[in-house]
Amino acid sequence: MTIAELQKIRQETLKKVSLRQEQKGTRIVVSMDTCGIAAGARPVMMALIEEINKRNPKDVTVTQKGCIGACRLEPIVEVYKEGEEKVTYVAMTEEKAKKVIVDHIINGNVVLDYTIEAYEK
Repeated sequence: MTIAELQKIRQETLKKVSLRQEQKGTRIVVSMDTCGIAAGARPVMMALIEEINKRNPKDVTVTQKGCIGACRLEPIVEVYKEGEEKVTYVAMTEEKAKKVIVDHIINGNVVLDYTIEAYEK
């Protein structure tokens, strides 16, 4: 590979990273690593998607990512709302996921009892 080809790959990668940082709306991220899946992350993710499809809020995406290094807290769901701090929900279930969509995503009220801060108290 030439230096020019490597520089082109670098520029394309930087553009993708920049696009992620500039994303508008709300992004819900489910940790879908091995321990997350074993703890029930797949049904949690499906419940999130189902509730989003049912309520149809604007500019909301559900994505997945790998391990964040907190296996004991799985399944983990992170909510990134534009202009707000990230909220990390832990020990999620399908019912908790539905409540997060209604209370947090639709009505703007963080479900404090499900957050990492509440869990660690």
